[in-house]
Amino acid sequence: MDPTAPMNRVPKVTVDFWLIKLMAVTMGETAADYLAVNLGFGLTATSLIMTAVLIGALVLQFGQKRYVPWSYWLAVVLISIVGTLVTDNLVDNFGVSLVTTTIFFSAALAATFLMWFRSEGTLSIHTVYTTRREAWYWLAILFTFALGTAAGDLVAEKFGLGYMATGVLFGLIIVSLAFGYFFLGLDPILGFWLAYIFTRPLGASFGDLLSQPTQYGGFGLGAIITSALFLSAIIAIVAYMTYSRDGEEQTILR
Repeated sequence: MDPTAPMNRVPKVTVDFWLIKLMAVTMGETAADYLAVNLGFGLTATSLIMTAVLIGALVLQFGQKRYVPWSYWLAVVLISIVGTLVTDNLVDNFGVSLVTTTIFFSAALAATFLMWFRSEGTLSIHTVYTTRREAWYWLAILFTFALGTAAGDLVAEKFGLGYMATGVLFGLIIVSLAFGYFFLGLDPILGFWLAYIFTRPLGASFGDLLSQPTQYGGFGLGAIITSALFLSAIIAIVAYMTYSRDGEEQTILR
């Protein structure tokens, strides 16, 4: 290790990264439903509360100046919940269609990437070592969750595929991206961000499949049990990451 090189503020991409990311987005879907519906807070109050909690978590994350598993993944779980709530508010409270929200968040994410690249000259997650780059990173993450929620709901509900078929569809898309990366020379930055977007509807679909009542095509476990299961798994993986230091890397200065 070069002692003069700064540590990257976000984790390198490993198997553990994708496992915990998938669980985080699944929990984001079920936890948002639990807070808004089961606890009766409603979308508006839940959104305000979780946005305030997210801001606090991001303050902690930005203060680390390096990748620290517990603070990073806490921010991911919370931004997953808030991203879900942003889309749900637009659709349920303001009557914006899922088609419109999908197009809007696609454009917002594309604009974020364009401004990030013009500002920093790269979209690589291996070079997030300044506060400005980390800010671009988290803004992009927020839009990937909002977009993934809109796209997943569009396919599952508007197009009527249901939770299982939607999960399988997005799972196959991710498999095709992995094949393109390993065998066809798909650009790693493009492949990463596409996979990051599509893991959101994949996780949300299986989260809904587990939590929703059987009459709506789910397994009927409920939001509480489903959220608790995935939260337990997240905590276990974060503990392993902390112990093994899996995900830490020094950045390449550029």
